[in-house]
Amino acid sequence: MSAPVSATSGVVAATPVVSVKPVVLPAPERGEDLRLRVSAPVTGHGLPVVLLAHGFGSSLDGYGPLADHWAAHGFVVVQPTHLDSRTLALSEDDPRRPGLWRSRVEDMKRVLDHLDTVEAAVPGLAGRLDRTRVAAAGHSFGGQTAGILLGLRVRDPATGRAADLSDPRVKAGVLLATAGAGGDALTPFAAENLPWLRHPDFTHMTAPALVVSGDKDDLPFTVRGADWTADPYALSPGEKSLLTLFGAEHSLGGISGYEAAETTDENPARVALIQRVTLAYLRHAFDIDSTAWTTAQQHLSGGTHPLGRLESK
Repeated sequence: MSAPVSATSGVVAATPVVSVKPVVLPAPERGEDLRLRVSAPVTGHGLPVVLLAHGFGSSLDGYGPLADHWAAHGFVVVQPTHLDSRTLALSEDDPRRPGLWRSRVEDMKRVLDHLDTVEAAVPGLAGRLDRTRVAAAGHSFGGQTAGILLGLRVRDPATGRAADLSDPRVKAGVLLATAGAGGDALTPFAAENLPWLRHPDFTHMTAPALVVSGDKDDLPFTVRGADWTADPYALSPGEKSLLTLFGAEHSLGGISGYEAAETTDENPARVALIQRVTLAYLRHAFDIDSTAWTTAQQHLSGGTHPLGRLESK
């Protein structure tokens, strides 16, 4: 990837970004065409791709603090609007609702199947992607979506089977404030109403991933407390890292959008840390440059940093 890099810090200089929306992929069997936002740096070649899955109810317009940062530092970021988005307003009795978890995965695979269309929709982007370097990222419900592409298995409530829906084109992941173990870890509400959380199996999620967890993220879906969102790190094999953010709630300081109403713990310094660490991780995972990742590991090990702790296995 051609982008200016500091020889000592591994930090990539920000470049201007072009962002196009909506890029529309026809999807007649889905009931709605798949609408995307695509953001890319205006310079550079061999650009890796990040598929970014939004949290429940959000859309392609969310997560600017992450999407803009990654794109400005050398990644092409593709953001689908999934069927659970408030912008689509599915009725409570819509027959697609029980399969929302799976349709999200299919959305991400549809993007990979149509990267030619994605490239063509952004002026000057054609021929500049590195299709061998694809990551899946996601926040909350989107973290499960990304995890499934990496090997997480979810028991389909309709069939009772936990199929392998992973995609070999996806090489690494960033899972932000996402769900942990099922069973006794769930509240009665979650066990009854969110069947895709009942029986997750992390033992096949072998692809490399960075898990980001807030230690004040007390979700109403678990009886375990905030450490539930660290389960994708603790329960999965392979090369994994865990960034624990001190004092962070579910929006992790504000990653879901600029001045987003759902952010209850707004903290620009925390968001900046997430930007730096996730970018460093993605560059490390794709063997572009590990300098900034090594620096982050050194600064955030041991829990002495005021904002968080970084550990790896």
